Amino acid sequence: MDEERSWELKEHRRRWEERVEAQWPERQREFTTLAGIPVRRVYDPTDVADLDYLRDIGYPGEYPFTRGIYPTGYRGKVWTMRQFSGFGLAEETNARFKYLLAQGQTGLSIAFDLPTLYGYDSDHPLAEGEFGKCGVAVSSLRDMEILLEGIPLGEISTSMTINSPAAVIWAMYIAVADKQGVPRGQLRGTIQNDILKEYIAQKEFLFPPEPSMRLVVDTVEFCVQQVPKWHPISISGYHIREAGSTAVQELAFTLADGFEYVRWCLERGLNIDEFAPTFSFFFNCHNDFFEEIAKFRAARRIWAQEMRETFGAKDPRSWWMRFHTQTAGCSLTAQQPEVNLIRTTIQALAAVLGGTQSLHTNSWDEALGLPTEKAARLALRIQQVIAHESGVTNTVDPLGGSYFLEALTRELEEGARAYFRRIDDLGGVIPAIKVGFFQREIADASYRYQQEVDEGCRVIVGVNQYLLDEPVEIPILRVDPTGEGYRRQVERLRELRRERDNREVARLLRRLEQACRGQDNVMPHLIDAVKAYCTLGEICDVMREVFGVYQEEPII
Repeated sequence: MDEERSWELKEHRRRWEERVEAQWPERQREFTTLAGIPVRRVYDPTDVADLDYLRDIGYPGEYPFTRGIYPTGYRGKVWTMRQFSGFGLAEETNARFKYLLAQGQTGLSIAFDLPTLYGYDSDHPLAEGEFGKCGVAVSSLRDMEILLEGIPLGEISTSMTINSPAAVIWAMYIAVADKQGVPRGQLRGTIQNDILKEYIAQKEFLFPPEPSMRLVVDTVEFCVQQVPKWHPISISGYHIREAGSTAVQELAFTLADGFEYVRWCLERGLNIDEFAPTFSFFFNCHNDFFEEIAKFRAARRIWAQEMRETFGAKDPRSWWMRFHTQTAGCSLTAQQPEVNLIRTTIQALAAVLGGTQSLHTNSWDEALGLPTEKAARLALRIQQVIAHESGVTNTVDPLGGSYFLEALTRELEEGARAYFRRIDDLGGVIPAIKVGFFQREIADASYRYQQEVDEGCRVIVGVNQYLLDEPVEIPILRVDPTGEGYRRQVERLRELRRERDNREVARLLRRLEQACRGQDNVMPHLIDAVKAYCTLGEICDVMREVFGVYQEEPII
């Protein structure tokens, strides 16, 4: 746009604004996104006049990938529909996997219970009362074998949401694939393995940051060498958002974590164009429709620019940000839970319009418990209707070029870059974690949001407006209500310990300890250990002994 035309538009807009304000003075309150970014009454070409189309936006499949990493979008293949599932015994979750696959799910996503996430066997005293409650219990290779029974690992992509013990669980998955005769080069999937966000938000850490990062780099190195189609890390903003962050904080903190993993891999001596294409991301999608779409577009642009300009990656695949999205669990309400179907639909549509590569849609009953079979099926149907009936997959990035969306994308990028500078001033991600910077920023944002809800500034349908005085009557999935599943799990562990070669177990655990104390990549040692049926708890106890257990400083 030339300078004269820009001036004419600005003058026309100024006169229009004055007329509107004079005619409707009562409608002049301020509007903001959920992150607090001011939103104008209307957007026009002057709001994006300083954007260069090819430099800042471009075409799909071209740098800086603002409009998506693939030139054909979803026209050739829709996103992977990957519903997060897991509860109780391995055989119960195996049955749910097979049900969802029969209903059209196109990838597995495994949820583990709390003892597994913390590296304890199901019969450990600290695991009491937590068996199978928030995911499936996996204490040994035997559980993993049951969990994956009848599922062809060479044909399906599997995501596993686990972090501190991620290397151990991945070793079990690889061991099952070896037993199935599936070449490691054919395995496709992701382990979350994002330990930095555990210190920042989810708090399921075991070891101090430095040895934890060593384990992450070990998995990346092993993946590059032996499992090239696998993503050894899913850098996750989801839990940062669930902890109460804004969209800007989610974007900034997730990308800052990603850059930190790149630095550690480079320090190991890995080739950036070999490991960077294996990195993947995992984002939340909340209720603010346009802000979420803009967040995804800004994320792709920042990652591409930093990988090319800052880290010097040459392969365009290293510049791609591939990401999974899950709709916002923290937005679900126990009041009028049916309304959650509507929230999830809006969030899922935003994720698709933002160009996600895979998607999980939350079930409407998840504010009350794990999803029932019917609720999980309906959540999957949301994705299928968007994919096959809405028409939004017919063209790539259909909202690209919107004055509002492009301006908002830039606002989110600028907000994220401001956070990068603050993190750098603190010495980087790990020093910032240790002084509580991320934790304090999230806590403050969460408090502000809750104040807005409590004061009625943010309307939550069924919670602070449009209330109903009637009981909630929906079926709830109750995990192991009689305790029979827990008893079966404990007996399975006892039987395993009786039948395995315990001398070999002891020998391999000593070898693992030596590897942890030295500089060997631990992955081969872990695979050997799990194949001998060393349990998760036994392996993690070795690591706890060598690495220590991290204690977070309280944030006041």
